[in-house]
Amino acid sequence: MAVDIQSPTIQNLEAAFAGECMAHAKYRYFAKICRAAGDEETAKVFEATAEQEILHAFGHAELLFAQETMTPAKCLQYAIEGETYEYAEMYPKFRHEAMAEGHDAAVKEIDEQIAESKEHAAMFQSVLDKAAKRFAALAKVEEKHARHYQAQKEKIAA
Repeated sequence: MAVDIQSPTIQNLEAAFAGECMAHAKYRYFAKICRAAGDEETAKVFEATAEQEILHAFGHAELLFAQETMTPAKCLQYAIEGETYEYAEMYPKFRHEAMAEGHDAAVKEIDEQIAESKEHAAMFQSVLDKAAKRFAALAKVEEKHARHYQAQKEKIAA
C-alpha cells in the first residue's frame, strides 16, 4: 500500500472498512434468515441497511486506495496479495485452531476457503499476466507507429 500502514489512521480505516464489509454481509445473511422465516418486512430493513454499510465501506476504501493512484494492475496485485495471505497464513492458522478444538465443521469450511483462495489468487494472477502481455503487444504496435510517423515527418522536413 502506498500509504503508511503503521499509521493509526490507516489502521483505523482498515478496521472500519473490514467492519462495514462484515456488517454488509451479516445483514444480507440476516435478511435471508428473516425471509426464510416469512418476515419480509424485517428482511427488507436488513437489506436496506446492508446497502448503507457497503457505501460506508466504499468511503473508507476510497481513502485507503485512492482512485487516482490505482491501476487495474495494482488492483490485481492487491487482490493476489490478499488471497495469498488467506490461503498461506490466515486460514491455515484458523484451521489449526479449529482442529485443536475439535470443530470439524469449521475445519471443513476452512479447507474449502483455502482451496478457493488459491483459485482466486491464480485467477487474478492469470488476468494480470494476460494484461501485461496485451500492454507489451500494444507498446510494440505504438512503437511501430511512432517510427512510421517519425519517418514521414523526416520526409516532409527534407
